[in-house]
Amino acid sequence: MEKREGEVVCVTGGSGYIGAWLVHLLLRRGYTVHATVKNLQDEKETKHLEAMEGAQSRLRLFQMDLLHYDSIAAAVTGAAGVFHLASPCIVDQVHDPEGQLLEPAIKGTINVLTAAKELGVRRVVVTSSISAIVPSPNWPADLVKNEECWTDEEYCKQKGVWYPLSKTLAEKAAWKFSEENGLDVVVVNPGTVMGPIIPPALNASMLMILRLLQGCTDLYEDFFIGSVHVKDVALAHILVYENTSATGRHICVEATSHYGDFAAKVAELYPEYNVPRLPKDTQPGLLRSKDASKKLLDLGLQFIPMDQIIKDSVESLRSKGYLS
Repeated sequence: MEKREGEVVCVTGGSGYIGAWLVHLLLRRGYTVHATVKNLQDEKETKHLEAMEGAQSRLRLFQMDLLHYDSIAAAVTGAAGVFHLASPCIVDQVHDPEGQLLEPAIKGTINVLTAAKELGVRRVVVTSSISAIVPSPNWPADLVKNEECWTDEEYCKQKGVWYPLSKTLAEKAAWKFSEENGLDVVVVNPGTVMGPIIPPALNASMLMILRLLQGCTDLYEDFFIGSVHVKDVALAHILVYENTSATGRHICVEATSHYGDFAAKVAELYPEYNVPRLPKDTQPGLLRSKDASKKLLDLGLQFIPMDQIIKDSVESLRSKGYLS
């Protein structure tokens, strides 16, 4: 694994929760970063990136729309590698699945990969999700979920769970494009990403722990497979980019656990909050596992444990004024 001082890489969705951490770690490693945002005039998207160490000399921001190829090509031009993180993440209020989620996720991925292919990019890291692995009700009950497991598309359509469907279809489109066009693609599938927040806005998974601390009894049964620290997710992206031996999908969770396990740990660490006790197994049929992310462990990633993920998340929510 060589360190590539001064190498140019593009990060789509650079202003987001994982994106901002990735930009931060890439700058620290000496990379020059092209980061995309939705709106260059919106300080909520740009200020936290421009404030990073190394940003003045090695960060360029680009305004990008996933459905407009030229805006993508501008950001990708000159980059040796691309990290494709930009994808809509709407879990609750989906009124128009096609327009809000499916089209930007799938077509956006194809547009980014097309630009990468045409502009001579060496490797693309696509951020998929554990949501492209679960829900998968037909997976054998006695087998721990691994990278071979795919979300059941029909189940998602019947249940109206559109976010997992968007991540699944976008990831499948990426693999198909990679095969047909000989583009080197590698995928990271993070679980529920938590920890210190760099951008000013809350993401969906940090909202999950906030709502739990506020006493919300949601079960997230179709989503949750395990928590993971945002720094580890960003590191996983860099590891699979820099290790040429890394191929295929990479589950990225501290452990495969139930949402109920997570809630119980939050209750134990923060008894001062009214954290609900949830039914024992919140994910029916999900087998727990400590080494679910074996491929990343083999690449040398040492996952931050659940206790620390929760502490870092709560401290961040407090310091940002979301929690008293």
